[in-house]
Amino acid sequence: MAAPITTSSPTAATATTGSYFVPMAAMTALFFLFGAVTNFNDVLMPYLKDVCQLTDFESTAVQSAFFGAYFLMSLPAGRILEKVGYKRGIVLGLLIMACGALLFIPAANSRAFGLFLAGLAALGAGVTLLQVAANPYVAVLGPARQAASRVSIVGVANNLGGTLSPLVGGLLLFGGSAVLKARLAALPTAQRLAEESALVKTPYLGLAIFLAVLAGLFFLLKLPEIDSIPVDETEAVAAPIAGRRSALDFRHLVLGIGAIFLYVGVEVGLGSFLIRYGESQGITQLSDFTQQLVRGLSAATGWAAALFGQAPDPIDTTAGFTKAVGAVLVASYWFGSMIGRIVGIPLLRRFNDRFLLIGVCTMGVGLVLTSVLTAGETALWLIVLCGLMNSIIWPVVFPLAIKGLGAFTKQGSSYLIMAIVGGAIIPPLMGFIATNGGGLRIAFIIPALCYAYLLFYAASGYRVR
Repeated sequence: MAAPITTSSPTAATATTGSYFVPMAAMTALFFLFGAVTNFNDVLMPYLKDVCQLTDFESTAVQSAFFGAYFLMSLPAGRILEKVGYKRGIVLGLLIMACGALLFIPAANSRAFGLFLAGLAALGAGVTLLQVAANPYVAVLGPARQAASRVSIVGVANNLGGTLSPLVGGLLLFGGSAVLKARLAALPTAQRLAEESALVKTPYLGLAIFLAVLAGLFFLLKLPEIDSIPVDETEAVAAPIAGRRSALDFRHLVLGIGAIFLYVGVEVGLGSFLIRYGESQGITQLSDFTQQLVRGLSAATGWAAALFGQAPDPIDTTAGFTKAVGAVLVASYWFGSMIGRIVGIPLLRRFNDRFLLIGVCTMGVGLVLTSVLTAGETALWLIVLCGLMNSIIWPVVFPLAIKGLGAFTKQGSSYLIMAIVGGAIIPPLMGFIATNGGGLRIAFIIPALCYAYLLFYAASGYRVR
């Protein structure tokens, strides 16, 4: 998800010779990074809730700080890129992210939630700038007829990064050896929280170093110079349609902005509260399937923790649901989104995309409501399956919302990108209800309502009028 670039010229300068492999590999790495940094927050949120002694509502500021940057930075990012260019914009975005990651060190030392939020806001701002800069390159790196396949490649890389980061994060923040856990449990509360807060320093210091090195590589990398992104000549000269002077004069776009807002909100909200939702179920015995899944993924990703100088024991599956088990289920939630996107590519070509959208939104409502009405591990896995339902919502809603806008297409696209701020609004709303209105089970009614609105948009709201 990234903001489209407004251009002033209908032509673009693209490379016509040489290999595109290295630049495309670099862009793929960036999209992997986007997914990894974004979805690590699903593990970070319950971690900071404990370390900083927060309520469910207060902990959702993690997502608000990060996704709020999409709303605040989408338009300024375009102006920055006009001044410094796309390549330097990528370098700048990586350095901003590195600074945000470094803020986690003093934040962990002081257990200051405000510093954590400042670091997250900087990370979100950097990701926004990177997204705005990187997407045009993906569009032009190679023959135009292969643009869709390139977009699919970076999209899968994004999902892959988002799947792996909760697994690694769960091991780093909630894993640990049995000896370490026993020692921490015996400490006074203040000292235990201080030592637990230090666990976050190593991964974010490693991230900062990686981002700085990556910035250096991009600075040295030769990328095609892009003066502007091609636009259709008919779009460039199109007159206002039926007297409409703004993209907001189109009802289906306005409703589409609401759809994107709620889609991002429900996707982030479910992932953010999955661990807390599992804890609220009081699961003392995991099914054989879940135990095997957790043990297998724990062993497969244990090597990554060793890269950060830690050697956690395999996740204990005999004690029922724990945060470490929950991190694996968060990864499974995002893995479902990745698989759905891969499978969805041929399905969207073969079947009516709007009918598929109706199907997944109907399933989304059903899965969430059934989860709320059940209990235990079943309720938890029903939410995990929502990741699969989320996979095709963005690629279907976005085109429906900008259809028929003509000269206002780019303006409408910018509004849709700003609607990503839903990821900063819906989770706090869920947290507020959970804290003040009857617990997480009641709070999960919000995602069901979000799916219901998306169902309305797929059935009726998309119509151009």
